[in-house]
Amino acid sequence: MNGRWPIPGARSRQESSGVLSLSDRDGATRLAALRLDARTSRTERKELVATPALYFSSAMPPLLASARPTDCFNMIMEASVPARIAPDFIYRIKSAGDPHLSADGKRAAFTLAWVEPGPPQVGQSRSRIVVMELSGGALQEFTQGESDSTARWSPGGSMLAFLRKDEKGVRQVWVMPAAGGESRKVSALCGGVFDYAWSPDSTRVAVVSDVDPQADDKAPKHLRTTVVRRIRYRHDGMGLRGESARHIFVVNVADGDASQVTGGDEDDDSPVWSPDGNKIAFMSSRAADRDSVARSEAYVVDVATRKMACWSRGLSQVVTMGWSPDSARLAVAAMEDSGPHQSKGGMSQNWIYLCGPRGKPAAISDDSVRPSGAYRVWQVAPEIRWTEGGDILFLADAHGQAYVCSVPVAGGSVRKIGPGGQSLARWSPDAKARKAIVAAVTPGSPGDLHLLDLVTGKQRQLTDYNRDYLASHPPAKLEKFKFKRSGFEIECRVWLPPDFNPRRKHPMVLDIHGGPAGVFYDAFSPFHQIPATAGYVVLAVNPRGSSSYGNNFARAVEGEWGEEDYQDLMAAVDIMCKKSYIDPSRLAVTGYSYGGFMSAWAVGHTDRFKAAVVGAPCINLESMYGTSDIGVSFGESSWRGPIFENRAWYRTHSPVTYAEKVNTPVLLLHGESDVRCPIEQSEQYFVALKRLGKEVEFVRFPGCDHGFLRFGPPNLRAEYYERMLAWFDRHLGIERTS
Repeated sequence: MNGRWPIPGARSRQESSGVLSLSDRDGATRLAALRLDARTSRTERKELVATPALYFSSAMPPLLASARPTDCFNMIMEASVPARIAPDFIYRIKSAGDPHLSADGKRAAFTLAWVEPGPPQVGQSRSRIVVMELSGGALQEFTQGESDSTARWSPGGSMLAFLRKDEKGVRQVWVMPAAGGESRKVSALCGGVFDYAWSPDSTRVAVVSDVDPQADDKAPKHLRTTVVRRIRYRHDGMGLRGESARHIFVVNVADGDASQVTGGDEDDDSPVWSPDGNKIAFMSSRAADRDSVARSEAYVVDVATRKMACWSRGLSQVVTMGWSPDSARLAVAAMEDSGPHQSKGGMSQNWIYLCGPRGKPAAISDDSVRPSGAYRVWQVAPEIRWTEGGDILFLADAHGQAYVCSVPVAGGSVRKIGPGGQSLARWSPDAKARKAIVAAVTPGSPGDLHLLDLVTGKQRQLTDYNRDYLASHPPAKLEKFKFKRSGFEIECRVWLPPDFNPRRKHPMVLDIHGGPAGVFYDAFSPFHQIPATAGYVVLAVNPRGSSSYGNNFARAVEGEWGEEDYQDLMAAVDIMCKKSYIDPSRLAVTGYSYGGFMSAWAVGHTDRFKAAVVGAPCINLESMYGTSDIGVSFGESSWRGPIFENRAWYRTHSPVTYAEKVNTPVLLLHGESDVRCPIEQSEQYFVALKRLGKEVEFVRFPGCDHGFLRFGPPNLRAEYYERMLAWFDRHLGIERTS
């Protein structure tokens, strides 16, 4: 047979003609690889292992010729095909992020994070500070701690500060010479340090630290009662807050002397020093209705007198800010309380405003981009840079792509800087704002640093820590398409297997993002890479309600969850099912948070999906209103006002209401410490489906909050993805050898 023989449905990397090739390597005849993945159904597998002996001829290597068909098939699959990105990728990759560029633009400090191998299936998250010389690319590990992060050069350039846990396990500010050497602890605050900023003269740091009025209580914390006097008495990722709050302190770098400059019962964060060193701007929520309305205002405190004032009157949801060079004004990313620049339900749309101690803030940007910001308390706000030339530079998103953007102080068109086609988590410009380091996630990389020329827009990759892993584990391929329905253009991303063959039928997974103001980017995501590199086609839709497509698009789902947003998703599924390479009888759906809501909503309204993986969902909006840490503040703006006024709407828009109609096997995955979408949501759904005799499984992740897939224990993150993929395989008829 001239070194070739036909096997039904089989395909080598080199050929797609339905035959396997033989090759000779180091004197031993080997087979080119055949992958058993999601495109190989149980029926196809049975055909392969039952193939008549005539297909296994004398042209085969002796080892295969003497083997049973099943063993032969498995040997073929073990050959050298590029491996898929499996859930254990968490243990295999490194992440370069949170860069800070020195004032002279010659060196960049950043956090290198990875998972250190530990007990089987566990591992420990580790991070250190690395410094890169931009001229030649030389790298030096500056610190040797177990969890060092948040590196910041001093403005004078002589010191590098970072965060590290002390002997009590509490994060503090440490400093070391910029040339390298011994580090020393600067702060010693009982509440630790969440964020910090250098003063312009490099002698002080403003830090954010937790203040607990019960800190002197000698009883163990788990034996103390918690007195609750406000609705917002807990926060996801932080747990019960009681009367605790985060406040701003100023710490002398020389001797560690600390003084508290803000107080009260509300959290203060994201400190930014004025260029003259006399004032600190920060974000807080101190309005009278803060307990029931999601707010964040820009405040300025005089460091010497402690006098404080709000500079963002009429704005809500301030998410980042930066000073003018003369210390007289602030540029902030925010939205308004009312009017055309109002947006609800979190950071669905922001604008750039100029604020001062008097007068009304003025918007200088439009909604063609969405300026990036931080979810207060647990995220660090990205920088806004006000240049000497009269421009405001900031991070922003547009249509699922991220850029550094520029807008004139006088207002005008927003200029996008950079290539797009990526998401940007952090950026750091040099003193003259001519170049910047950006932490970028691209379709083919989970995170690297790039040098961006802010004048020309050209971008150059600086780090490549995962080159070897990605060479042997090729990422999925990204394609995009758009369609129009019901007044909006809907953009979709399709992730294809690395060795995608359009002549074969593929199962498809619909992934639904959270929010609903979340967005799918042109960026690497394990939710897409793990199933796509296992052979699935993954459809990621940005339906109405997604951010970065303008304010009208983002607000289109307020009070309308499960209506037109659901129809957008199903219309995209319809389009994909007309593709010759999609098997419409093998569809699955998954989502997390609002995506979990929509996954559960979908299976309550259609039987088209053969499997559903529902992560941390909103299932019963009536109960979530009272049990979520944002049930009132987020719920009233995103749903239909207070529950007392619209209880019928809450009930008809809750997936649990449609449990009797569910025929799709459902896997529920939920963190036990989640107070954003509390685990009682999955508990209710599980009991309802189980009592109704439906196929359902419920997995509880101990000690995990709503954000654990980003910051939680590595083994539990990997298990989430393992169970997700296994559920798809099981119910879509996929068998694997490993």
